[in-house]
Amino acid sequence: MSQTFHYLIMAEHSMFQKELLAKLRDTGLTIGQPKVLDYLKDHDGAGQKDIAHGCHIEPGTLTTLLNRMEEKGLVERRMMNGNRRSLYVFLTDKGRAQLELVTEAFSEMEAEAFRGLSETERETFMNLFLRIYANTSKED
Repeated sequence: MSQTFHYLIMAEHSMFQKELLAKLRDTGLTIGQPKVLDYLKDHDGAGQKDIAHGCHIEPGTLTTLLNRMEEKGLVERRMMNGNRRSLYVFLTDKGRAQLELVTEAFSEMEAEAFRGLSETERETFMNLFLRIYANTSKED
């Protein structure tokens, strides 16, 4: 196995996605939907542009994801303040129930990932990883 950063990050992402979908297989959620639910946990009522940006998803891809999530009754899109050009996305009760399962799965997976590391090592890793994220993201 290659020890390069790019290889490890891609391999970990692939393994994380597979494990997440396995944990959530009985929920009917598909790739991308857990990330949107997790984003809405802290940003319920967000605009679609903000969700796309926050989840690193192309706007067209997000529209497809939200259409499917709306069909499943997980989210609803509403106008606010009479603004017909902007729709805001809200979790439904069913979406909140699915979010609980997603949150539990993420917590279990993070606990497994950090198994054997001290709290100090975990904090150090997260601080370094946040710096790497800031270096590679397009955000100011």
